[in-house]
This record gives sequence, structure tokens and C-alpha cells, in this order.
Amino acid sequence: MDDADPGLLGPGSVAWRVLGHPMSLVGGMRALMIQALHPLAMAGVAQHSDYKSRSLDRLRQTAYYVTATAFGDTATAHAAAKRVRAVHRRVRGVDPVTGRPYSAADPDLQIWVHCTEWHSLLAAYRVFAGPLTEDEQDQYLAEGAVIGSLLGTPRESIPASRSEYREYFERVRPQLCVSEHARQAIEFVIHPPVVRETLHLQGPMRLFASAAVALVPRHLRAMAGIDRPWWQDQLAVNAARPWGTVLTLPGVRDLPRHLFGGDTHEIARRARHLYRANVSAPRQPDHATTA
Repeated sequence: MDDADPGLLGPGSVAWRVLGHPMSLVGGMRALMIQALHPLAMAGVAQHSDYKSRSLDRLRQTAYYVTATAFGDTATAHAAAKRVRAVHRRVRGVDPVTGRPYSAADPDLQIWVHCTEWHSLLAAYRVFAGPLTEDEQDQYLAEGAVIGSLLGTPRESIPASRSEYREYFERVRPQLCVSEHARQAIEFVIHPPVVRETLHLQGPMRLFASAAVALVPRHLRAMAGIDRPWWQDQLAVNAARPWGTVLTLPGVRDLPRHLFGGDTHEIARRARHLYRANVSAPRQPDHATTA
């Protein structure tokens, strides 16, 4: 890792704040549930993923990719994207729900996966960390287009602002549905399996999953059959909220090393170092406004 190379976004980006928040895991769970509602995306998961038997490995791979592309140096980011592109070339088939062919290399599917993930991480940040200005949200979404284009989708075709995201989600909405595989995937997120490696995390993981449900738009929850009263949402968010602090405490903050793996942890550690250096550095005057 090259500490002189801040990567594709850098410590001054909004994305480093959003993705670096300890409750971003809740956003990741939200994204998985929403992604399952796209029949072609879900077909790819159902036919090519072993997430049920190797859930921790799949979680580590996803966490590494997000961390490497957003926080890693430039070489690390491009190497991670190259590996995923190689995998995507093998993920293809026919969706049994719609009868349509699919490919993980399809730009339309890549945009769906990217937008649901990037938007979900923002949703979690706004709930658990606090508000961002409209300009900061637009900047964050524009930064996401840089990361989303690493898999080959042209950057100009990826939504890059709040208005573009609204238009995109409204355009895709008629394509969404709930298949049996989608129901199983959503249930898998809401009730994570008990495995030895994460036995000590079962409590918080279930809290995070319940909080993630609270962040899913209500019309999508109704479609998926996971809607519930508003007060249950509030209880779920309130129960998960203290973990945003707990996960930063000494002795607890290293849990991601065991959950996500050493490489991911080291990239995140480097990012924290660069971020602290960036926020503590004296600000230079804006010569465009002081001349």
C-alpha cells in the first residue's frame, strides 16, 4: 500500500466519511435486501453464489472490494476491480422468473447493484451519523460514479446526483418483483445464520438487520412482505444506535479484523490514518475567492 497515494477519492471526499462510519454495515444489509428485488440480479446470485453455505467468505469478499476501491491506493483499487471483472465474465444465464438472459457484466445490472449499495450506505449514514447538506450528498453520489465505473460501465451512464438517483429508481421500479429466491435472500439477511466464527456477533448482527429493514423504502418492504408499524422501525433504530459508539471503543474497534479479514482491516487502518492527517492539517486559503 502506498501511503503517498490517497486513491481514487481521497480523505477529503464525502465518501470517506460515509463509508468509514461504523454503522455502514446496516447500509450494506439494506442494499442486499433491495438488490434481491431485481429478478436478473437475483438470478445471478441464486445460480452462481454460495452465500448460504459460505456467508462469511462472501461478506469478506464484498467488504474487501468496497474498502479497496474506495479507501485503497490507486493500484489496489484497480486490482480489486480487475478481479471482480474476471468473475463477472463467468456469471451469466437465464432468469427463470422473466425468461430473460442476464450477465453480471451487463452495465444495467452493474448500475443497479452500485446504486442500491451507494444509496444504502448514504441512508445509513444520515440515520446514524447525522445530516449532510444537499451539496455534500450530490458530491458523495458523484464520487460513487467514479467507483461504479471501475467495472466497465461508462461513468456518464451512472447516476451522480440526488435528482438522477430519484429518476433512476423510478425508472427501474416497474422491473422489480419478489421471487422465491428473493424471499430466501431477504430472510437470510434479516435472520443471519449462526456460525461459529460470528457466534459472538449474533446479537448486534440481528439488531443491525432489523435496523436495515427500517431503512428500506416502505413500498419495497410491502412488496417483499417485510413491512411493519413505524414504532417497530423506531425501536429497531434506537436499539442499534449505541453500536455506532461501541464499535469505536478500544478492544471493540478491531472486531472488523476478525469479521472482514486482515487485508480489509489494513486498508481501513491506512484510510483512518490519512483521514486524521487530512482533517487536522491547516486549511489553505481559497485563492479563487481571496485574490
